[in-house]
Amino acid sequence: MLNNIAEAADLKGLARAKNGNFITKTIKNALLSEAESDGWIVVKKNKDTVRIKKEKTHFDKLEDRVWLLLYRMGFSQLPNEKRATLVIKPKAEDSPTTKIDVVGIDEELALAVECKSQLTPKKKPEFQEELGKFALIRQNFANAVNTQYQKETKRQVVLAMFLSNIILTDKDKQRASEAKVVIFDDKDLDYYERLVKHSGVVAKYQLFADMLPGKTISGLEMCVPAIKMKMGGNNCYLFCISPSYLLKVAYVSHRSKGKGADIDTYQRMVRKSRLNKIKEYISDGGIFPTNIVINLDKKRLDFQRSHQETQSELSQDKAIFGWLNIRPAYKSAWIIDGQHRLYAYSGHEKATKDILPVLAFDGLKASEQANLFVEINSKQKAVKQSLLNELFAELKWDSEDPHERVAAIISKAFQQLNSDPESALYKRVIPVDSEKDAMCCISLTSLCSAAEKGNFYIHRIKQGSIVEFGPLWQGNSETTLNRTIYILKNWLNIISQRSSVWWGKGSGEGGGLSMNDGVMTLIRVLGSVFQYLETKVIKSISLDNEDLLEHLKPYAEALGDYLNSLSEEKRSEFRKFRAEQGINRRMMWCQKGIRDHIQEFNPPGLDKFLEEEKAQTNLSAETIIHEIERLLQNVVIEELKREFGASENRWWIEGIPKPIRTEATKKWEDNDRKRPGAWHHLDFIDYRKIIQNNWSIFERYFGYPAKGNKEKRTKWIVDVNEIRNVVSHVSSGESVSIEQLRQLEQYRDWLNRNTSLDSEEPKENENLTETNQDVENSQADAK
Repeated sequence: MLNNIAEAADLKGLARAKNGNFITKTIKNALLSEAESDGWIVVKKNKDTVRIKKEKTHFDKLEDRVWLLLYRMGFSQLPNEKRATLVIKPKAEDSPTTKIDVVGIDEELALAVECKSQLTPKKKPEFQEELGKFALIRQNFANAVNTQYQKETKRQVVLAMFLSNIILTDKDKQRASEAKVVIFDDKDLDYYERLVKHSGVVAKYQLFADMLPGKTISGLEMCVPAIKMKMGGNNCYLFCISPSYLLKVAYVSHRSKGKGADIDTYQRMVRKSRLNKIKEYISDGGIFPTNIVINLDKKRLDFQRSHQETQSELSQDKAIFGWLNIRPAYKSAWIIDGQHRLYAYSGHEKATKDILPVLAFDGLKASEQANLFVEINSKQKAVKQSLLNELFAELKWDSEDPHERVAAIISKAFQQLNSDPESALYKRVIPVDSEKDAMCCISLTSLCSAAEKGNFYIHRIKQGSIVEFGPLWQGNSETTLNRTIYILKNWLNIISQRSSVWWGKGSGEGGGLSMNDGVMTLIRVLGSVFQYLETKVIKSISLDNEDLLEHLKPYAEALGDYLNSLSEEKRSEFRKFRAEQGINRRMMWCQKGIRDHIQEFNPPGLDKFLEEEKAQTNLSAETIIHEIERLLQNVVIEELKREFGASENRWWIEGIPKPIRTEATKKWEDNDRKRPGAWHHLDFIDYRKIIQNNWSIFERYFGYPAKGNKEKRTKWIVDVNEIRNVVSHVSSGESVSIEQLRQLEQYRDWLNRNTSLDSEEPKENENLTETNQDVENSQADAK
């Protein structure tokens, strides 16, 4: 016997109460202190009472969301303010009872729900024990429903568990399947909430289809006149049917659907705004002359040809009139095209009065349905590349072309990693119909592209057949998919955990690792590790998943540690690289980072890249240093001549410190005075002492940074000179780093700005005077 069950029509007030994150109640003023100590917050004070509220627990929020979902789906019977109670032995005086978190009873189905939640995602060791106890109520629950809520045809009985932040093991899932308990997680609940919000009570049939796929629907057998024909080599039928009937048996395969196991998905989520417009069109007497395109389970069909007095050539060969018997089941009629037209009838008074023309295919495979969907819609509106990448998982899963089959495996792998709470890519891949944000900022297109270029599956094809396989290939698509998910998940998890702060920033400020180019780089590095392992005579393809991961783990750990060690400046540089060239450069950085930890790591191309980078950075640095040196020389000599006179006896003697003059003159003499003027032999570092000795003249041009004394503000010349020494002594084997090159660029650009003709006054916040006395001296000199 079931207690605490009421008509849903009488529970509107309860539905409003459950639709929120707080519970409220009114108490006497005298009880307020005790309530506040228990976490209640005052909402409103009255003369003798006070209205208070308290945030619901994580579990209560989950339970209320599930209750509201069934309420919005139109279940006719639901628990009242208390949880439903199942009396195990109704005729016994002291019968044991059990609580059921949520119960939903409909004309066709009775649902018992157990809710389980945790504050943070993790495994639940006691899950199987709780599952076993819940499964035991099935028969007693069915007996109670059939006794209390009798109807002509027997209801289907379903036990389901809604889980929040609970990560199930493979054994947990297997046990649930054996116990015939349907499992839904957070993403599933989000999906059904969105669906019922957009489409109304018809969402109930989507839920039924997920819980009872292939289960016969009693009382809905139908026989309709139809024309049978062939289209594209497939059987199909033309007939008309009422929207109310089709709504009950149809199923739409949405790409945003929560259940990770249901990968045969290709349609966008219905849009409420579009549904409302179509509803208005229906209310105004609008008709739909175009077909709803569906796929029917051929086991549910029986076509009987009708006798025709006269037959045309067309009817003999290509179009046959007859009667189509439909024995409907949940999830037996898949909507390929026309979901908005059909769903607009949900809850509409014309759902039982109007008819819809239907083109029904007979037993199309999921890939063929998805392909047909693309063909139909591409004629109306261009199909996005990102959508095609999602659909590749179905379109090409059983393709005879090995490359297309690999593309399908890759697409499925990344879609499943995006829905796996234990994956570093969890909720990081941008859905086609959604906007990206700082965390969800990786495109499926980018991921698939990186994996395809990683050479993971096919090394050589001869006459259309694979004759040399890559490290992730495992004989067939399913096992290859499982291996791909296992290796990519662990590879990215290790790296992201060891560089968690950077990874956690996504595309936000200071981020750049867990973005398109960053993750593509990590996948490409994995490919280079596989390539290197082959040179060590390690045949990756022959290893099982666990052994292969053990070989990869040191490289993933080294890469994660390297990325974690990068400075903010280096990370910013890492992020700036763009396009294919940028990914290659970033990949070489990562390979070098691995080599810093594993010295023997030497993937093809790394040595050559490092040599070229060294030569390139040194060459660029040399060019910039020459620019800085020429600028220093020109400005210093010009300003000294202007200050002391153009005669060399004046500016050279009065402006240049004697030790520097003496050394430069000696070099000039030793060089036989080949160049006119000893000043050509000033060393780069000499300019620092010259500038300091004439600070009132040069502070405005060469004082960097904004504050400090002249020693500090001319330290940049020492920095440039140290880099100059690296460039000048090529035989040392040293190279200018990227950071040093960028610093040189900053110094050059700053000098150009500060010494340009437009720079008559010191730059604000760049050249501050050393002391007030220096300011006064400069002003006096100017006068």
